[in-house]
Amino acid sequence: MAATGQPDAVGGLGDPVAQPDWEGALGDEVTISALEHYSYCPRQCALIYIEQVYRDNLYTVRGNIAHRRVDTGVETIEDGVRVVRSLPLWSERLRLSGKADVVEMRPEGPYPVEFKYAGKGPSEASHAAVQLCAQALCLEEMLGRPVPRGALYTHATRTRREVALDAPLRERTLSIIEAVRALLGGEALPPPVNDARCRRCSLADECLPAVLGGRGRLRGLQGALYDPATMEEGAEEEA
Repeated sequence: MAATGQPDAVGGLGDPVAQPDWEGALGDEVTISALEHYSYCPRQCALIYIEQVYRDNLYTVRGNIAHRRVDTGVETIEDGVRVVRSLPLWSERLRLSGKADVVEMRPEGPYPVEFKYAGKGPSEASHAAVQLCAQALCLEEMLGRPVPRGALYTHATRTRREVALDAPLRERTLSIIEAVRALLGGEALPPPVNDARCRRCSLADECLPAVLGGRGRLRGLQGALYDPATMEEGAEEEA
């Protein structure tokens, strides 16, 4: 089902990363959910946050199911640790806002956990790690506590993968924050990638990667269409 406006969840990586904050993303402030989309595919990010295009597919529906509990916002105590769900996050320094699926308030400091429906390979996990790192940056500013680690939780297998929020990941996250801000400020769609990423993307029909990605082929067709010699040959054949 295609729609525009404000969906309950968006995807393209196989999970609803978070509900897009259209107003925040279109201003100087960047929404955390945009970062994973940009890391995965800048065009996907632009379609969602500039064009405000949304489409559900099998993977986003599965992701919605995985997020049902965390989206309730229910706070619990588990093994003596306070667990906060759907926690609003912000950073005035980075002009960043969003929410964390789960934050465990451990004695050593906050521990963010990002929920995904299915397990990610190293490449896709790196995109989710950017989102997790952005959550950590917000938590550090909000609570004044270091956040050196977090985790990606896989709903399908009920397993966690711990992520070290180290200097290289932080530098990459900061770079993507500024790249998203520049992208949304310019309001121009990046070109489609037309590669393996497109197969599971819920926005493939709106993006048209197979059509628009072959720009060389399109230029060739345009050249033939408006080539006078070609037009004369066509006219002679009709005669």
